[in-house]
Amino acid sequence: MAEAQIRHHDLCFGCGQANLFGLQLEVSRSGEGVEGRFFVKQDHQGPPGYAHGGVIATALDEAMALLLFDRGTFALTRRLEVDLKAPAPVGTFVQVSARLESERGRTLELSAEAAGEDGRRLAAAKGTFVRRSA
Repeated sequence: MAEAQIRHHDLCFGCGQANLFGLQLEVSRSGEGVEGRFFVKQDHQGPPGYAHGGVIATALDEAMALLLFDRGTFALTRRLEVDLKAPAPVGTFVQVSARLESERGRTLELSAEAAGEDGRRLAAAKGTFVRRSA
């Protein structure tokens, strides 16, 4: 990752590098979006040997939120729709990417994807975020 990593703060569950129980998601700019990865730890298990589906959903939500944060947009998740396609094994990296699809007033629509180390698609998400009113 050539560009600087994007982070909310050091203790953020999604991207905080000081949060040992979190995802420690590493994300940087990529074209019009962001991309990065996180390592599936034993603490992230749902079914034995695989990441909990909620962990994958969290990573996708975090990637979309970090894209907005990097743009200087303070917005909160209103709706998150996740389609889990394949399991993510413990002890592997999951690649994530996110992009902005549309922006109407205070509402922003984003999409995100997760893939395994082998490039296999693990999950896709759509997120609706709402910009905080002043």
